[in-house]
Amino acid sequence: MSAAVDVLAVHEEVRTALEEGRPVVAMESTIYSTLGLPVPHNAEALRRCQAAVREGGAVPAVTAVVDGRWVVGLAPEQEERVLHGTRKVAERDLAVAAAQRWDVGVTTVSASVALAHRAGIEVFATGGIGGVHRGVEVSGDVSADLDALAQHPVVTVCAGAKSFLDLARTLEHLETAGVPVLGWRSDDFPAFYVRSSGLPVPHRVEDAQSVARVLRHRSRPQTGVLLTVPIPAEDELDPARHDAALAAALRAVDESGITGAAVTPYVLERLGRETEGSSVPANLALAESNARVAAQVATALAG
Repeated sequence: MSAAVDVLAVHEEVRTALEEGRPVVAMESTIYSTLGLPVPHNAEALRRCQAAVREGGAVPAVTAVVDGRWVVGLAPEQEERVLHGTRKVAERDLAVAAAQRWDVGVTTVSASVALAHRAGIEVFATGGIGGVHRGVEVSGDVSADLDALAQHPVVTVCAGAKSFLDLARTLEHLETAGVPVLGWRSDDFPAFYVRSSGLPVPHRVEDAQSVARVLRHRSRPQTGVLLTVPIPAEDELDPARHDAALAAALRAVDESGITGAAVTPYVLERLGRETEGSSVPANLALAESNARVAAQVATALAG
């Protein structure tokens, strides 16, 4: 256990806030790297999301691997390295990244939730989570994000799951795992760039205090909570255009034989092209919105 603890590096600002009982919001780093958004939009996303967290009275804590350490909260020079990161780290990769002293690794949802829990942070903000992939009956492809949500007592704030996933099966998987799924002032499960996937969200909440109470009253001590926040209405992609672009992207995936972890960045890049770049500002808007809501939840939990 001591060897694992030694590789965790919590930034001084984050550590002090946690010791004083002040709100902190963990943030993944993949979305802020070139794997998540193209330059310079990735740096803009980081700036806007950190600002949204601070405006909400919380301390932002970006997670990453830097020089073989599990970092929670980045120094300015580390931020620059993460922005150019090209090596993705899921929860299963954390031990390897530390043992092999990876230079820079950008954390996915599963790794970020795990590091947030290890550091004592109860709220995590991201763009969208992974889930059950289409064709799972053949591929068996289920994102490690779902297992992480079930194994770490953290509120994950997101804009639903990526729209190219099997969203109905994703919700079923979360139900089986005992993860409460909440809709932020909405009855619909969002699908990242669009406000509704056409599926109902299991439970609606109107305020951050309600979310905090759900986390405190869950029946499984290790299980987290998923809070879904629809993209702001003014930033939503036109649903018809989105569906057409998504269909084209999924055809390209099938034709190219892309599988596994390569699917997400490929589809997001294709969606950007198919929508003539309009997916990028939508991505920025939903990430910022999620960070703002996450700060409210962190404040409610700290109160």
